[in-house]
Amino acid sequence: MSDAGEGLVDAESRIQERMEELERARKGERREAVRNPELESLRLAHVEMSRQLRLTTNAQRRKVIEQALGEINRRMKEAGDPVVALA
Repeated sequence: MSDAGEGLVDAESRIQERMEELERARKGERREAVRNPELESLRLAHVEMSRQLRLTTNAQRRKVIEQALGEINRRMKEAGDPVVALA
């Protein structure tokens, strides 16, 4: 009977260790997702400016947005964004 009890404790211990390992891996993946916060911020700004450009009909506003997109693209290239660097 004690052998079965020890086996159960060992199994529970292995499960707990595995759960902790998975949690550490998950936390590591989250940190990996945002490697460069500046670049991520620029990407989000690019998405928002692109959306505004699609929706804007005013010629002056479109010009300002296009200039902003140009600046965002320049900064993304400087920050090492491989997508912008290829364009």
